[in-house]
Amino acid sequence: MCGIAGFIGHREILEDAVRACLQRMQRRGPDACGAQRFRTPDGRQVLLLHTRLSIIDLDPRANQPYRWGEHWMAFNGELYNYLELAQQLQGDAPLQTRSDTEVFVRLLARQGLAALDQAEGMWAFALYDGADGSLVLCRDRFGEKPLYLLRTPEGVYFGSEPKFVFALLGRTLPPNTEQLRRYLVNGYKSLYKTRDTFFVGLEELEPAHCLRISPEGVGTPTRYWTPAYAPQADMSYDEAVRGARTRLERSLELRLRSDVPLAFLMSGGVDSNALISIAHRVFGHDVHGFTILNQDARYDERAIVEEAVAEYGIRHTGVGMGTEDFLDRLRALVAYHDAPVSTITYYVQWLLMRHIQDAGYKISISGTGADEMFTGYYDHHLLHLAEIHGTPAHAPTLEAWQTHIQPLVRNPFLRDPDLFVRDRSFRDHIYLGNEGFAQYLTQPFQEAFEEAQYAESLLRNRMLNEMFHEAVRVILHEDDLNAMYYSIENRSPFLDRELFEFCYRIPNPHLIRDGFNKAVLRDAVRDLAPGCVIGKREKVGFNAPVEAFLDLDDPNVRATLLAESPVFDIIRRDRIEGLLASRGLPNSESKFLFYFVNTKLFLEQLLT
Repeated sequence: MCGIAGFIGHREILEDAVRACLQRMQRRGPDACGAQRFRTPDGRQVLLLHTRLSIIDLDPRANQPYRWGEHWMAFNGELYNYLELAQQLQGDAPLQTRSDTEVFVRLLARQGLAALDQAEGMWAFALYDGADGSLVLCRDRFGEKPLYLLRTPEGVYFGSEPKFVFALLGRTLPPNTEQLRRYLVNGYKSLYKTRDTFFVGLEELEPAHCLRISPEGVGTPTRYWTPAYAPQADMSYDEAVRGARTRLERSLELRLRSDVPLAFLMSGGVDSNALISIAHRVFGHDVHGFTILNQDARYDERAIVEEAVAEYGIRHTGVGMGTEDFLDRLRALVAYHDAPVSTITYYVQWLLMRHIQDAGYKISISGTGADEMFTGYYDHHLLHLAEIHGTPAHAPTLEAWQTHIQPLVRNPFLRDPDLFVRDRSFRDHIYLGNEGFAQYLTQPFQEAFEEAQYAESLLRNRMLNEMFHEAVRVILHEDDLNAMYYSIENRSPFLDRELFEFCYRIPNPHLIRDGFNKAVLRDAVRDLAPGCVIGKREKVGFNAPVEAFLDLDDPNVRATLLAESPVFDIIRRDRIEGLLASRGLPNSESKFLFYFVNTKLFLEQLLT
């Protein structure tokens, strides 16, 4: 895990700007830094910057930018299957390091971008070819590693974070008020519905895409991998369970490769416990789990986590929410994110990361992606019911849902079992309350919900939109920045190509059984994970009202939130005054208040 930045074009970046950029990159790579300048055969300037968080082969010989022949690479991420891919280099010049970077650059130099098809990992890289003066920028399949771009008349700037681009550019771009309105009204699930970022003109290279910049100009980003639902109709349930178990074990085995210690994020859910149980009981790993302790009884998983820890016999650290100094801490987090924080969950997760760092770990393992591969949300039950409506399986499935799931559901829309039977296009539960939140704005904003078309299956198309547009993209963005703030690499074993493609071959009827979602995953680790976890039906996650962190009765808090600010060019002050006067805010309005606070801090920091 590292930081990368750079430029290609008709401008020479001054050394002061290079130093400023490397300074801003230090959290992503505290162990080493490097810079290389080139002049292309056609006279353009190329700059590659890298800061290193040493994870594999800690020796300085693996520092970057790394050279192999005419090729130079600045690489952020991990090539997990580098040992297997290194076998293809036998007979060539001996490897000079034990690093994944050397294997990656040599394979790319030999095979071109076709080498990506064999690569399993997470990455954002810049690869310069001195022979023809081209620069290739590339991002991993799921978007685990970020890569921002700015195209200007003088050339293309790029970096792992917006602040790196701005350091090289010499100025900060203006805020994108359209994206801020989208965030305020439609919430975090809308942030990757368009190509917008929180800055005008700044874009992200999309996951699973490469961009080649050559003497002929900036090319069009090209997709090198396309996700799809291709059900294998004759796959039995047992085959689904065995296949998922085998591939999850292999994915985790690859992601346990490290020359530094790693920790596990742990909840009371099946996702994190599937990983912990495999690591501990299959691979004999000395697991240390870290858990956020919630004071809200609706989301408190302490009892089930303690039961699981006792059964495993593993080390465990529980971390309280830390409500003190909330505004000051949130201000620091917003500044590092170069953006409003998506939900209060990721403020608390950031606090958790500090304890992981304090315990001496440089890697965290999370369960991101399991919900979107195995059915993790309450609306998945209803989508499943709609798909089997009119078949013999519908009646027992409906009875199980009414018995076990309906009593757990708070969203009023999702308590209706025929919701998607009547209207397959219904999505109002996703942007819940947005019409009311639009009334808080000084200018009208309305953006209808849209989703990409990946599959004919109603359920699988919804899950793929959650994976690539609504949920996982946001989670990965927050995971990356929260971990990098403390110089920690975050790994997500569910986001493995072979595992993903296998799961999207599993026929839909296998996914939900007897009122249990994630049936395949539960049965895949039934002999490993505690029964209290396997048998738990409730979707909990971490949540908390903003009032748990902000004392709205404190005059100083109210004065701070209502103080003169550019946010009131976007949001009506009188409506915020009314919101602050309320108590016991509903969940949706509590989220909106959190969005407001983040937007306020974000805009104010751009003025400093």
